[in-house]
Amino acid sequence: MFETRITDTVQGIVKDYIDKGDTVIDATIGNGNDTAFLAENVGDNGKVIGFDVQQLAIRTTKEKLNERNLLNRVTLIEDSHENVKNYVDSPIKVAMFNLGYLPKGDKKIITKPESTIKAINDILELLKSNGVVSIISYYGHEGGLLEKNKVCEYLGALSNKKFDVISIAYENRKMNAPIIYLIRKK
Repeated sequence: MFETRITDTVQGIVKDYIDKGDTVIDATIGNGNDTAFLAENVGDNGKVIGFDVQQLAIRTTKEKLNERNLLNRVTLIEDSHENVKNYVDSPIKVAMFNLGYLPKGDKKIITKPESTIKAINDILELLKSNGVVSIISYYGHEGGLLEKNKVCEYLGALSNKKFDVISIAYENRKMNAPIIYLIRKK
């Protein structure tokens, strides 16, 4: 379960919930690592829908997918994840979020609590039974702690009859170490 990078740990968990042919969402494509991971795991008949507000993220991800011959499995959308329902209306099996800012990008462009919570809520409505949503909260930047707290509050209020919600946090790492949230729909 423990990997060197927190994203690898999350991918190791999420992988068990993806079947060939599934439709999945990368809600924050960033540099495309989760998008490529999802595309590899859904197979030729699966579909990945990826969101990001930054053209740089779209371009970087497209290049990464082209290098791996995976672009045909992915739809990249330059829009906020809060608008997921404008693009997706079929059930999904997995969704992944990395909250914060684009590594090597403009650190003033960050995910925000209102749009993130709307996206999580809408994605949970689309999520199939035994589907999973992963969220990594990187909150060591301006606005990050507010988003982490709002997301944690939202997740804590989800019905335990409909969802299992867990968090994984480093207890012995420097201040503001990222936190993993996992939501499984019953």
